[in-house]
Amino acid sequence: MPLDRRAELGEFLRSRRARLRPEELGLPDYGGRRRVPGLRREELAQLAGVSVDHYVRLEQGRTLHFSEAVLDAVARALRLNDVERQHLYRLARPWSEGDRADAPQRVRPGLRRLLDSAADVPAYIVGRNTDVLAWNRLAAALITDFGALPPAQRNLARLVFLDEGMRSLYADWPQKTRDVAAYLRLDAGRHPDDPETAALLDELSASSPEFRKVWAEHQIKDKTHGRYVYRHPVVGELDLGFETLRFPDDPDQALIAHTVEDGSASQTALRLLASWAEETRPVS
Repeated sequence: MPLDRRAELGEFLRSRRARLRPEELGLPDYGGRRRVPGLRREELAQLAGVSVDHYVRLEQGRTLHFSEAVLDAVARALRLNDVERQHLYRLARPWSEGDRADAPQRVRPGLRRLLDSAADVPAYIVGRNTDVLAWNRLAAALITDFGALPPAQRNLARLVFLDEGMRSLYADWPQKTRDVAAYLRLDAGRHPDDPETAALLDELSASSPEFRKVWAEHQIKDKTHGRYVYRHPVVGELDLGFETLRFPDDPDQALIAHTVEDGSASQTALRLLASWAEETRPVS
């Protein structure tokens, strides 16, 4: 079933209240045991400068017609970052036909040529629901042979949570699961009525205890830049950065390209990986 925006909105706001402490925000602490972690609704409403009833209606999702001023005030009080703030607006404002994700995603031929020309760096394009839409040979050699997988299985979330090989590929697999879940939740907020999103979330929830755990944390994170340490079965450890590029005409697609420091052991390992990928390339 589609993502329940009202339930998602309430859980998101409660999770953000839970991470704040009254003493950190200059509110009096009258002692005694608090029934809820973090701020109470009344305290959050006070900080935001809105009535308690108004905030309660927002958190309970009674209506999706809150003004931008109210949402701004709540976002400031909750100390949301830019990504979290945008997520709040998507959940708390009326849904429109422009939010639909019916059209299948396609990668322009020029972008495929760009991937192929970047032969010395692993690069791939991710679309909605963390689907891997295109990749170059080095990305397949580093992560998995995407071309050998059925199209439905070319999905980062499915691979990270359901493929045992991913646990050993990422040196910090738990952090990778948190990053993927946070990115998937951000994507789900962009298209809350997408049935493919709902099917993926149902599958992961039913099949992966790790997914259920990290999904319940309600983290929101865009994929911008960072680094992962890979433990590749052929060339050993690679410490790789990554940069993400989005396309103005299709913000649901992102190109992720890995980087490596000049003269590093990881650069040597990456070159060995490129040679291995060329040697094992099928003869056409």
